[in-house]
Amino acid sequence: MSETKAWIYVIIAGLLEVVWASGFKYEEVPTFLVIISLLTSFDLIIKATKVLPIGTVYAVFAGMGTIGTTVVEIIFSGGIVSPLRIAFILLLLACIVGLKLSAKGSEN
Repeated sequence: MSETKAWIYVIIAGLLEVVWASGFKYEEVPTFLVIISLLTSFDLIIKATKVLPIGTVYAVFAGMGTIGTTVVEIIFSGGIVSPLRIAFILLLLACIVGLKLSAKGSEN
């Protein structure tokens, strides 16, 4: 598998993490979708770590989930968010991008 395909797997897994994590709180997400999203996201992460550094993959995956579930929470709570929370979300996003960029060439 190529690095590009592995990163695509990480991105898809991160998006699926938002689905299954949000499903723990919100009844609008069907149980079967939570289970399928959970299993699929971990399968994709396992495949991606065969090519990419596991620490970077997990940090990006968890960071995407954190940002995504925070955005979902903001949307479902009526859009109430403090400037400090936005600043930390942007900082986390910058760290995720930095990890992804710094992982290039550091495999194995």
